[in-house]
Amino acid sequence: MNNAVYIPKSVMVIVAHPDDIEYTCAGTVARWVRAGAEAYYVVCTSGDAGIDDPDITREQAARLREAEQLAAAELVGVKEVIFLREPDGLLENTLALRRRLVREIRRLKPEVIMIDDPTQVLVGSDYINHPDHRAAGMAALDAAFPAAGQRHLFAELAQEGLTPHKVRKVYVFCFGQADTYVNITDTIDLKIAALKKHTSQMRDFDPEPMVRQWASEAAKGKEMRYAEGFRVITLISDEDAFRMEASPQRSS
Repeated sequence: MNNAVYIPKSVMVIVAHPDDIEYTCAGTVARWVRAGAEAYYVVCTSGDAGIDDPDITREQAARLREAEQLAAAELVGVKEVIFLREPDGLLENTLALRRRLVREIRRLKPEVIMIDDPTQVLVGSDYINHPDHRAAGMAALDAAFPAAGQRHLFAELAQEGLTPHKVRKVYVFCFGQADTYVNITDTIDLKIAALKKHTSQMRDFDPEPMVRQWASEAAKGKEMRYAEGFRVITLISDEDAFRMEASPQRSS
């Protein structure tokens, strides 16, 4: 089980809805940003089906939830938030969505991407993982490997100056299958504050006790007070990454 400190130069988080990031990995993103990383959020939908109020249209809900996500990202120090505005509640892992994600990966060239686990459906006895989460996770995984790094896949993007880029690591937020834990003791307050920016979802609910409990359980037995856990896939080893950075021929 790896608890080593690792700080990427850049990270892109790809999720289905506004507030997904704050629940899952905002503490880690905040820690990395404080250490100098550049962070980007890609939100596939605008959460426009996520406000159960007959007096609010989907368009109004989308504007409200995008504003909440922007406010949460600003607290953490995120450099850019991209909204793809796919249909909330109806997200599908299509080739069109994969292409849109490849475009953002090639444009911003993150060292790390963070995604939802597309393989998790039934979680315990009381939660079904949202189909949008699964679709976003699978689309992001397929975009990161192999599509973003393959020159002859979505080759037309080269006309925009978007050359292939190989992601070094994929951090998957998951339920109970983590192999890597990031200490968020110094950033959990920021994570909670960012989550509270999603006022349309919180309403009268205070998420702080729940978030602290989750983070405390993740940190149990690991010489840290609060943690976020991930399953990490390393696509480029430390040695290969060093070699690529040192080579003048590197194209990404």
